[in-house]
Parts: sequence; structure tokens; C-alpha cells
Amino acid sequence: MRLLVGLGNPGPDYARNRHNIGFMAVEEIVRRHSFAPFRAKFQGVLCEGQLAGQKVLVLKPATYMNESGRAVHAAMAFYKMPLEDIIVFHDEMDLAAGKVRIKTGGGHAGHNGIRSIQSHIGAGFKRVRIGVGHPGNKEKVVGHVLNDFAKADQPWVDKLVAAIGDQAARIVSGDDSGFMSKIALAMNPEPVKPSPDPQANNTKNKEQ
Repeated sequence: MRLLVGLGNPGPDYARNRHNIGFMAVEEIVRRHSFAPFRAKFQGVLCEGQLAGQKVLVLKPATYMNESGRAVHAAMAFYKMPLEDIIVFHDEMDLAAGKVRIKTGGGHAGHNGIRSIQSHIGAGFKRVRIGVGHPGNKEKVVGHVLNDFAKADQPWVDKLVAAIGDQAARIVSGDDSGFMSKIALAMNPEPVKPSPDPQANNTKNKEQ
């Protein structure tokens, strides 16, 4: 069994914030794979379904970002889950917008949701880091993550969230590199090579 945790702040005022892309990602997984409805549990909302032949739980903490660890710890303790079965989806300013990287353990890099989870359960869980870009100025960081995505960002945000939903089974089954490759391909598809023009070949042969 796996526990997928999306990080964000609850309520409609925060729904389209950059800081909430973790919520957006797990909501898309739930939608695309027909999970059961969310229900209130563990200081958040929880639902369950199947991915890659495994039972999967999806949790969205309702404690606000800075206290995310309370909800994660409650769910982990109830189901007696090891750290390696927990996968956290969160925004990452140190990645370019639209990039996705997977990391196990490591520091929190100033992310208050990750900081809170680490303080409650340790650092050995898996993280899906979803790039939202950096404002370029340290003083603008809080406003950057707590502001909505710009209208011009919406096409890539929608494409990225859809790709994460499509490829969720890969990360559940442990195919981290395949997950990242498929996301990258969805975001930057290879150019289509034109098929050879048989007429052009005929002309070339005639010229020879």
C-alpha cells in the first residue's frame, strides 16, 4: 500500500496558488483513476483507489502548509506504514516551471510543508518536486508561491498535471526514471519527423 500526499493550503482562496500544485497533482490522479470520493480523516481529506495493482491512499492535509506533518503522521501511524511507502507531491521553486524531479530524503530547502513532515516522521520519504520557478528575488518568494498561476501559465500547468495523473502508476510501482521521462516527454514532445516523400525520390532517380 502507498500513501500519496499532496501539499497545499485548504480553501478556494488558495486553490490556484503555485503553492497548491501538490493538491492539483493528487486531485488529478484521483480523477483520472476513478478513486473513491474524499472523506474527512487524519486532519485532512483522504480517499483510496488502485494503481499498478496496489491499494493507494491519497491524502490532502487540511492543517495549512506549515502543519502538514500532523496529518501525514496521523495517517502513517494508523496504517503502520514505513517511510518508503509515502510519496509527497509539492511545489519546488528551485526547479524551472514545468520540470519534475523525484528525490528521497534530503533537506527541506525552506519548504515549510516538507519541514513540517520531516519534523514529524523523518526525512526518508519520497518527494515528487514540481517546478514552479523562482521569482529571482528572495523578498518575492512568499508572494510568488502564494499567488495564483498567471493566465499565461495555465496551458503548461494543465498539461503537467494531466501528465502526472497519466503516469502515476509508474511512481507507485517504483519506476521513478520512467515517470520522469514520460513527464518530460509530455511537456516537450519530440518533433515529428516528416515522412519521406516518394515523389521526391522518383524525381531524384530520374535526375540521376
